[in-house]
Amino acid sequence: MNPVLAQAAPQATGAASLAWLLIALPAAGALVLFLAGRRADAWGHWLGVATVAGSFVVGLSIFLQALGLPADERLQEQSLWSWMSSGSLSVDFGLRIDTLSLTFVLLITGVGALIHLYSVGYMSHDPNRRRFFAQLNLFVAAMLVLVLGNNFVMLYLGWEGVGLASYLLIGFYQDRPAAATAAKKAFLMNRVGDVGLAIAIFLLWLELGTLQYTEVFARIGEVGGGTVLAITLLLLLGACGKSGQFPLQAWLPDAMEGPTPVSALIHAATMVTAGVYLIARASPIYDLSPTGRLVVALIGVVTLMIGAIVGCAYDDIKKVLAYSTVSQIGYMILAVGLGPAGYALGILHLLTHGFFKAGLFLGAGSVMHAMNDDVDMRRFGGLWRKMPVTFATFGLGYLALIGFPFLSGYFSKDAIIEAAFAQEGWQGWVFGGFATLAAGLTAFYMTRLMIMTFLGEERWRRVPSTDGREYHPHESPATMTVPMIVLAFGSVFGGFVLYGMIPEWLAPSVGERVELEGGALPHAVVPWLVVGLSALGVLAAYLFVGRSPVPVERPQKVSAVVAAARADLGANAFNEAFIERPGIALTRLLTWFDDRGIDGAVNGTAAAFGGGSGRLRRLQTGFVRSYALSMLGGAVIVVAAMLAVRFVS
Repeated sequence: MNPVLAQAAPQATGAASLAWLLIALPAAGALVLFLAGRRADAWGHWLGVATVAGSFVVGLSIFLQALGLPADERLQEQSLWSWMSSGSLSVDFGLRIDTLSLTFVLLITGVGALIHLYSVGYMSHDPNRRRFFAQLNLFVAAMLVLVLGNNFVMLYLGWEGVGLASYLLIGFYQDRPAAATAAKKAFLMNRVGDVGLAIAIFLLWLELGTLQYTEVFARIGEVGGGTVLAITLLLLLGACGKSGQFPLQAWLPDAMEGPTPVSALIHAATMVTAGVYLIARASPIYDLSPTGRLVVALIGVVTLMIGAIVGCAYDDIKKVLAYSTVSQIGYMILAVGLGPAGYALGILHLLTHGFFKAGLFLGAGSVMHAMNDDVDMRRFGGLWRKMPVTFATFGLGYLALIGFPFLSGYFSKDAIIEAAFAQEGWQGWVFGGFATLAAGLTAFYMTRLMIMTFLGEERWRRVPSTDGREYHPHESPATMTVPMIVLAFGSVFGGFVLYGMIPEWLAPSVGERVELEGGALPHAVVPWLVVGLSALGVLAAYLFVGRSPVPVERPQKVSAVVAAARADLGANAFNEAFIERPGIALTRLLTWFDDRGIDGAVNGTAAAFGGGSGRLRRLQTGFVRSYALSMLGGAVIVVAAMLAVRFVS
């Protein structure tokens, strides 16, 4: 185990002593906006932007202070108050300021502030804009609690807070049945994963009697191997729910029913990264369970393939990006499943993905803003002439996502594939092979999206919108384009800047990165293989889509593969068959047992005593002759019994 992970953390000093402001600022903004009501309509959105930007400034100052410290002194803690105490359980509301939490703080508040600024323009005509910014602030505050907590209970508090805020944001358009259904689906499917996380926390408390990270990581070696494996699998279940991994990925694409800034916040910088954070934070536990890590890696491989395949079939621009997120989070889960060889790489890809995927979602929102909120790519085409800034920033995010050489995705995703191929035996071929294939599919569906949206014929000229309004595509206002430009710079330079820095920076939190030699393929071959397959994906998209007219209506007959992909490869059917129906049946059984069994026993006992007392009450007539007769009868019975005993003896 990395000795830094088990050391006692000193109390926060200097800029780190202000870490409580990271949570307090967006939380206070949310509280003010919720309580102020309509009075905040004129200025509430700017309060939301300012609080998250202020949190970013505080996080940046703490980060700069940490850079000046030796690696073994970058872990500090801040105990704010005693939160709960019951018997031997004592939990503080405390913060853990280390390299891992600071990395997430900068991502959450930095990208979150850009999304808040973008939302000022995107939601400018929405009468409920103030409520939207209140919920955005609540989301950011909950996510910061999740990554800054110094114990598993704090993590669970933020975990549930993020679930609540995501429910509110996905269902923001309350008058749309599809949005309400998507919000409920996300909430319920996340509860499935949350049960796993809760049970894992219970097991840690049962085995160790503490839930503080420092104490748990120092003593986890005392726990038996079977229990450690169970804990790792239960933590993975929680990660699958929050990060949209197989088999709990079906809620993530439906979350597109929320406003586009919500999609960028959930899919790029915050909620879906929580599962990756959980596994990286619990790396000392996973280091003791190779089987647990193997299951994590397998789940990541399955998920990245599901996302890549389904992303090829949709015509909805936000759905394509949503399944791209499913696939890219799969890469991150695969990376952290590789253990010390991949923890830092998973976080590296998480950061670069935060840049280019946030930019892509904001670019999609810019297109929707210009196209009467339409999301059907078949109705677009040729938009680069009307929206040059959106086209340029979106194009850079696209190139970064497909791993174009020397852009951010090239440094992070290719590094994960190299680490996958470096595994020994069948794992190297399976993990590396499928990760490479998914890279080719990513290039295909993203090139298809670019061609259908920005290039080719201006199909919007001959297709009326669904609500009868004509399309008049135009560039978005500066409040929307400026965040897109900033994120485009991150898409271009983020990987180059972070690639050499992140493994060393994260070493105090997740341990030193182990570079494996050998494996299925030599390291020098992998980049050429990945880039070559990605180029084939681009070429295939050009041949199948770029050289053929795009129909403005979906064809009635499609191949079985396309039909299966458009049915989400049976994800909803799987969840319905193996989670929903058994859950409903179990609930009905428990309800019946509670009604007929537990309540029946209690009510039956009460009825028996009531009926018996009523019958006994009838014997009390109040007549002396009845009592005398009872006494005589009793005496006769006693005498008869005594005579019988004497006769027998």
